[in-house]
Amino acid sequence: TQAERDDQLLSWRRADRAFFAAGACHILAWTCRELYPAQPIGIAAVRATDEEQVFHTFATWNDWAFDHCRWHMADDLVRVNQDFVGYPIVRDEITADLAEFCRQHYHRLPHQYYDDPRPRAREYVQRFAPPWS
Repeated sequence: TQAERDDQLLSWRRADRAFFAAGACHILAWTCRELYPAQPIGIAAVRATDEEQVFHTFATWNDWAFDHCRWHMADDLVRVNQDFVGYPIVRDEITADLAEFCRQHYHRLPHQYYDDPRPRAREYVQRFAPPWS
């Protein structure tokens, strides 16, 4: 909501799933990659076909994706997002590091949240068994 965008404490106090669904999905994606350095974890994002700015970011591994809804098939994630927004979207592979991604897409860096979201993201990622386990 606009109130959550304006008030970092209000945003921070949301439940984990809501926090990582709207406003910190990119932090969750990069944290997932960092937690599994032995795996080829990628970062992807979706955007409207006629826009440059992405609206949802997630970690990838083979045909799998990890976001606030846990591990699921990447194609399903894209389809659900397209159904939700109601217009055609495109999946982009992200090659930038977190800082560059945030600069390019106007996302917050960890220090721009009420508190550092990375420990919260690590705990959240570890709740869900990865597909290779």
